[in-house]
Amino acid sequence: MDDDAVWLQMSTVGVAATERLAGLARERGVAYVDAPVVGTRQPAEAGELLVVASGPEDLRDRAAPVFDAVGRATRWVGEGPGAGTRLKLVFNGWLVSVIESLSETLAFSRAMGIPPQTFLEAIDGTPMNVPYAQLKGGAMARMDFSEVAFPLRLAHKDARLVLEAAEADGLDLPLMRTTEAQFGLAEAAGHGDEDIAAVHYAVKSAGAPRA
Repeated sequence: MDDDAVWLQMSTVGVAATERLAGLARERGVAYVDAPVVGTRQPAEAGELLVVASGPEDLRDRAAPVFDAVGRATRWVGEGPGAGTRLKLVFNGWLVSVIESLSETLAFSRAMGIPPQTFLEAIDGTPMNVPYAQLKGGAMARMDFSEVAFPLRLAHKDARLVLEAAEADGLDLPLMRTTEAQFGLAEAAGHGDEDIAAVHYAVKSAGAPRA
């Protein structure tokens, strides 16, 4: 890279890897911006991602044309490398936990003799509703995960990165450990390239009618 180059690191690689990459940039005298993105395939194709960036303030104008090309907004969260990645892991930790909770809720709904769609309709329009639950819950209700917005294998990777970062900070996250294990089961069963909602396969009663 040229001496005046700027390295924009926009993948979700976790805290430890981000620190290694920032170290490489320092060793070589290359300006570095940590800028993972929030969003799935469709927002990416539409240039509607959220960029969560951290890096020197004097690099913001240079990075802006790239960020504006892929994102609807850029949120700068600090000047030190790693803050963007940390926020992205918080985002994705929440996301995979919501999906796993939704999966178990719909499996329980089936076990109670309540069609999943009935539950989703019941929470729609209430404070308990989450738009993402309607989207992914519909896929779980149909057991159709062929429309891939966020591959399950990448969601599983992110769950592992969340646990890695939490453990490095001495934090125990029991729900995240369970969530990561469920994603691991679904991936091992061959659903890694399907949508994130395919974690529903890891719930043993998924798709089974009430006896």
